[in-house]
Amino acid sequence: MAIRQKRVMYIVFIGMLLTFSGCGYNTMQANEEAVKATWGDVEAAYQRRNDLIPNLVEVVKGYAKHERETLIAVTEARAKVGAIQISTSMLEDPKAFAKFQEAQGTMSSALSRLMVVIEKYPDLKANQSFQDFQHQLEGTENRINVARTRYNKAVEVFNTSIRVFPNNTTNSLLLHLKLKEPFKAEAGAEKVPKVKFQ
Repeated sequence: MAIRQKRVMYIVFIGMLLTFSGCGYNTMQANEEAVKATWGDVEAAYQRRNDLIPNLVEVVKGYAKHERETLIAVTEARAKVGAIQISTSMLEDPKAFAKFQEAQGTMSSALSRLMVVIEKYPDLKANQSFQDFQHQLEGTENRINVARTRYNKAVEVFNTSIRVFPNNTTNSLLLHLKLKEPFKAEAGAEKVPKVKFQ
């Protein structure tokens, strides 16, 4: 009788293992960790850009003394980005995520205006320090784009994993994981830009 009870308990244990392996518990956990890791890459790319800006502004200041408004806009945008407390909890809060994305958009816009101003100063464009910063900034913008794309892919995988059956049942009963926010295009990005030659 004892041997039979052990067999039954063994079969029940194996059945439970098979049930849990098919419920997606571990998959959802792994997918959430992937979202957090790719979010870390996004943060690192934005931090690199934020670190480059003060040096770039200082180099430009020496050449473009009367372009004060643009330099102030860049400095203020950097301060606004720095004032936002970044954490992985923001990934589940659409308002906080939108605020972060808006601040980064303001920074990108200010940097674009700075690059337009720089076109007026051939001596500045020829300055080696400026060229170094410009190349670093261009590389950083590419890194940001790649990091955001990878993050959005990780969010897609995670969000799908918590919404499909049987994972959605496991999530609602055990994990209570929430959908993560992906990066979205900035307002007006769908419009074709107007190009004017002077």
